[in-house]
Amino acid sequence: MEKHKNGSFTSSIGFVLACVGSAVGLGNIWMFPYRLGEYGGAAFLIPYLFFILLFGFVGLSAEFASGRKVGTGTLGVYAYCFKERKQEKLGKILGWIPLMGSLGIAIGYSIIIGWVLRYLGASVTNTVLKEDSAEFFAGVTASMKNVPWHMMIVAITVIILLVGAASQIERANKVLMPLFFILFAGLAVRVFFLEGSHEGYRFLFVPNWKALLNVNTWVMAMGQAFFSLSITGSGMIVYGSYLPKNEDIVKSSLQTLIFDTIAALLAALAIMPAVFAFGIEPSAGPSLMFITLPNVFKQMPMGRLFSVLFFLSVCFAGITSLINMFEAVIESWQNRFKIGRTKSVLLCGAITFLIGLLLEEETRVGNWMDFITIIIVPFGAVLGAISIYYVLGFDKIKEELELGRKKPLPVIFKPVAKYVYVPLSIIIFILGLIYKGIG
Repeated sequence: MEKHKNGSFTSSIGFVLACVGSAVGLGNIWMFPYRLGEYGGAAFLIPYLFFILLFGFVGLSAEFASGRKVGTGTLGVYAYCFKERKQEKLGKILGWIPLMGSLGIAIGYSIIIGWVLRYLGASVTNTVLKEDSAEFFAGVTASMKNVPWHMMIVAITVIILLVGAASQIERANKVLMPLFFILFAGLAVRVFFLEGSHEGYRFLFVPNWKALLNVNTWVMAMGQAFFSLSITGSGMIVYGSYLPKNEDIVKSSLQTLIFDTIAALLAALAIMPAVFAFGIEPSAGPSLMFITLPNVFKQMPMGRLFSVLFFLSVCFAGITSLINMFEAVIESWQNRFKIGRTKSVLLCGAITFLIGLLLEEETRVGNWMDFITIIIVPFGAVLGAISIYYVLGFDKIKEELELGRKKPLPVIFKPVAKYVYVPLSIIIFILGLIYKGIG
């Protein structure tokens, strides 16, 4: 397969950081800390680590390998898989489902990261720490009240992707992701010295072993692990298409899940002990980031500085995730419609922003994200799993997975991929509908 026209990643660490940048997002920051404490503390880590290892080992690897094997992104991969069954036209149609999932998330995500950027600006001016947090959040998330910040986020993402494809994605993540880890580590260290923070560590890490007998603990751990890795049947496929043939895909997948888990734990260590130190009720979702934490920063010595550092870190995480969502769409449009990269990037940015304008109000974007993340994205992930391991077939993808490896795949890889991972992806989709979201 010839080198992709959009270039390729130049190093293993660059590729892994790009994938970590895609995987580390708002779910790590506002959902994982709460779920860790709510569903058994350290006990929750047992099913979580089991599932994230399983999904990274065979799920993430499959998406990387399919992209590299075909040498293109979402639409091309699905067409290729179904062509093996003489159903290429069906594959071309089905490929649009996970691709629309990526675009749909990008639309909602750009709005929310726009809120984060607004909070970053208000932290610099100290506005957010002077006003009532709930009132400030209501003002930011009202309809058409955050347009400039929303536009800036889309523009930043577009500019990064206009400068270049694979090489620029790699360079951006080599800067943004280390800064994310450094800033969150610094926050975690500062929080450790807050009086009363030990209650937060107790919430997070004192194991409640009875929680392991609770079905919900396993369901939430499974959902958190699955969606944390950005296994969507789309985004990681395009990154795989930029991966050189001499790279060990399974090794890169394992490295990605390790750094993603570290990021989630860092978020937990930076957030929950601070919340408990000031006697504020822990929560999950947007209220944790936009209402609870500003109230924490108000009471912290040097709270303004730490508010700036926190929202800057979240901006980095959000932009690196957006880059992946955009790139999945851009590359497929380039390949499918034979249009230039510049036009494809600008079109993707314009659609994301214009549709987003209609969804800026909190309830609207919440409903939009629920629809995309509960229905479209999980269904796309199921399509990806089935298309790669059953429609294309394990033997075909195995050839790609073993390229760049010094040893053949473990014997256990095939049964885990076909008979554990694929059924679990279907179960996750069904459970998401029942629970109204588990990721």
